[in-house]
Order: sequence, then structure tokens, then C-alpha cells
Amino acid sequence: MKGVGIALAVVGLLTFGVGGNGWASNDDGSKIAITSPAAGAKVASDVEVVYELTKGSQATHAHCFVDGEYQKGWKGTVKGMSPGTHEIKVVAADKDHHTLAAESAVKVEVQ
Repeated sequence: MKGVGIALAVVGLLTFGVGGNGWASNDDGSKIAITSPAAGAKVASDVEVVYELTKGSQATHAHCFVDGEYQKGWKGTVKGMSPGTHEIKVVAADKDHHTLAAESAVKVEVQ
């Protein structure tokens, strides 16, 4: 049991400062908020995600994740979600596409 406690402590130290996408996130002072859809909204399988990004010293754009999966090529609309509950998250990113600490998430219900 002592080894398990040590292993958990090491994992905790290794993940300290890790953002929601599993990578270390820099807090550059950016702020981001999803303005649509609202948390708990009932939506279609394709939904436009509207957000406001207040850029800090490094942010240039945002990345989108659905249920933790990066949405490559995202242009504002999440497409093809299956029926059920899903988490949509937008995360500020810099010019090199490294994510920053600013993030916003909503859970929606696809009909």
C-alpha cells in the first residue's frame, strides 16, 4: 500500500499545472467564454459554437474539443455528434497551436 501512495504522489506532481487537454498550459492572461450553446441546451447533431476570446499576451485563436477529443479543422461548427450528453470545450491557443490555460466548457444534450 505504501508503494501505491508514492505512485499517486508522483503522478500528482507530474500532472501539476496540466490543462484540460493533458498538456501543460500557460496562463497568459487570456479569457474565453462559450456564449452559445448554453449549458444544458438541447441541440442537433451539428451545432455552432460561439465564443468570446479576450486575448492575453500569447493567444491568437481557440481550439475545440468534444468529450476530450480535439476537433481538427474546426471552423465554428461541431458536426456529427451522436445522441446523448456531450461536453464541448474551447481552449485558447497561441500561434504555434499550443493550448493556454484559458478554457470554457458546456455540456449539451444532442437530440
